[in-house]
Amino acid sequence: MFKKLSLQGRLFGSFILMGLLVLVVAIVGWSGSSRLSAHIDTLANNTLPSVTGLWKINEGQTQIQSSERSLLNPLLSLEKRQVDLERIKNAWQQIDEGFKQYETSPQTEEEKKIYKKFLQDWDRWKRDHEQFMQIYQQFARLNVLDPAARLSEVVNQKPPNLAQIAIIKQADALLDKLNDLAANEERASFTAATESVVGVAKYNEIFGASANNAAEKDVSQTGFWVVVGMIIGPLTAIIFGIFFSITIAKPLGAKISKIVNSIVTSSSEIAATVEQQERTATQQAASVNQTSSTMDELEASSRLAAEQAEAATAGARAIAQQIFRLSEQIKQIGSISGVVSELANQTNMLALNAAVEAARAGQNGKGFAVVAGEIRKLADQSKKSAERINDLVGDIQAIANSTVMDMGQGTKVESIVTAVNNIVMNNQQISLSASQQAIAVQQVVQAMNTLNIAAQETASGISQTKVATQKLNEAALALQTVV
Repeated sequence: MFKKLSLQGRLFGSFILMGLLVLVVAIVGWSGSSRLSAHIDTLANNTLPSVTGLWKINEGQTQIQSSERSLLNPLLSLEKRQVDLERIKNAWQQIDEGFKQYETSPQTEEEKKIYKKFLQDWDRWKRDHEQFMQIYQQFARLNVLDPAARLSEVVNQKPPNLAQIAIIKQADALLDKLNDLAANEERASFTAATESVVGVAKYNEIFGASANNAAEKDVSQTGFWVVVGMIIGPLTAIIFGIFFSITIAKPLGAKISKIVNSIVTSSSEIAATVEQQERTATQQAASVNQTSSTMDELEASSRLAAEQAEAATAGARAIAQQIFRLSEQIKQIGSISGVVSELANQTNMLALNAAVEAARAGQNGKGFAVVAGEIRKLADQSKKSAERINDLVGDIQAIANSTVMDMGQGTKVESIVTAVNNIVMNNQQISLSASQQAIAVQQVVQAMNTLNIAAQETASGISQTKVATQKLNEAALALQTVV
């Protein structure tokens, strides 16, 4: 079932399981802490205040009992009697504080019953104490602290003071009554009240001990479950980690690794292809540069040929005017004709090379191939014109030699004039062809410059593509290392 879930579903389900586990441990810990808090609250707000209040009551009662015994001593001075009376007063203030502190604390039903019995015993002792204090106040007003000693003094007086003797006997009777009350009724009520308050305190001690035992038990259980959570939590995390690694991370890593390997292979192939294209583009740019240089030379040669053709035309016209310098001009014409023939051959070769380079340039060299074809046609026409000039120069040379020997023969002069006119016309044709050739060469140069710029831009673009491909390859390798 878990394998059929998506990656998101697997992660979500796993975290829900972890969350439930943490929630269970948290609930157990919270429950234990709540119970422990309740026990602590019982000890702090019930048992401890109750025991403290009862202790104040019992201690105050004991101080009163001790002060009463001290007051029964006939040898006690007035100052010390006043101290004991003040002590009794302070003891009652402490007792009142103890009752308030105890009665404000919560009580169970059983404790209320025990406390009710204590109040009955306490009220009995309190009545006995109040009776004792009333009798003592009567005794203190007579101002006879030691009746026996005082009676001995009065009896020995002459004559004896009967009124004083009566007061002494009354004080002695009150003192006997205080001793009897303290030794019997008040002692019994004091013992009963003390046992009752001890019983209430003991109940609170038992109740507190029970709460303490329950608190210790809750602490132990909470500690146990905390330890269990501490053990189960890491173990569960390790188990889930292994489970995630097997069911999620490992298949995902395998898929990523496969993709990365594909990227690495593709980027390597692209890099190799780009590198090959870069070499080809570099060679093409070099060839275009070389062709451009050759066409520059061809343009210069064509311009020189045009200039020489114009010079030949001017020379031919001079021949018509200066027949006697025909031999030298004919030699110049032959030389120019040779140059034109050589130029035609070179132009033909350059046009052939240009056609080859245009074919290598592919789509970008189609226009250049057309221009190269036109250049070859012009070169062929120039060559044919040069051959015709050579034939005419041969004829003119023979006629010129004959003309130099005999300038008086009119028929030959007319033939020379006709030949010179033909030379002029041919030279004009050569000049026109050379001009057209120069224009064509200039167009070829412009086309080659454009092709050169395009080749450089192509090479630059390929270089940038190569750099980008290298970066892609490096990133793919880095990703492969991480996976």
